[in-house]
Amino acid sequence: MILERFRLDGRVAIVTGAGKGIGRGIALGFAEAGADLVCAARTQADIEATAEAVRERGRRAIAVPTDVLETTALEQLVDATLDAFGRIDVLVNNAGGSGPRPGLQTSERFFERALRFNVTQAFLLSQFVVPKMVETAGGGAIVNISSRASDMVQTAFAAYGAGKAALNQMTRNVAAEWAPKIRVNAISVGGVDTDALAVVMQSEAAREQFNAGTPMGRPGTVEDIACAALYLASDASSWVTGKIFQIDGGTEAPSLRVPVEPL
Repeated sequence: MILERFRLDGRVAIVTGAGKGIGRGIALGFAEAGADLVCAARTQADIEATAEAVRERGRRAIAVPTDVLETTALEQLVDATLDAFGRIDVLVNNAGGSGPRPGLQTSERFFERALRFNVTQAFLLSQFVVPKMVETAGGGAIVNISSRASDMVQTAFAAYGAGKAALNQMTRNVAAEWAPKIRVNAISVGGVDTDALAVVMQSEAAREQFNAGTPMGRPGTVEDIACAALYLASDASSWVTGKIFQIDGGTEAPSLRVPVEPL
């Protein structure tokens, strides 16, 4: 049956940034589809809570404290997954982000950190995971969480936008190299109602402006993104690789703009 292709029974998924927001939503969605989870993030309490919620859904889960900016931590995450479950089928590179900052106020350190946080760590973790996927499961799927900031012009987002644009192109390039055993796709996310969007959602004026600038008339939910991630992680998308899926409520321009002082 067609719905069976969306199942992840018997598979093991690593989700970075799994303590909150989109990462937590994806982890719980995967659990409901039958996967066992490795929940990774910096804050132990957050990933323990996500892991417990996975267990409440009848699946196994471990919480692995991980600073994705540390290469050794990425290697340890892979080792911990194999020690606990003996296989890796799915990787979701969800950890990332960077706040707005006008271009002339963006330091070299800030820019380079944005690149490392949004693309370099995802590339390195994928490098570590892919041979183990092939060795233990015969293949697998990688889902990278990108942003519409990667392709829409947004003031004050030069660093973040560059990082996510690089993530998109990295996704395309490695997908061509690693097919057909490993599928690699990305979700280009619009404004989702998480802590990152709280400053907008808590202001009535900003919220109204955001909704008016979004054709679907509302922000996304973590479940909206989890559904797309499940499709890309499962056999439902077995003929899909190297693609960037825009899940954004139909936006073609920023729903809000960060003001920047003119020169």
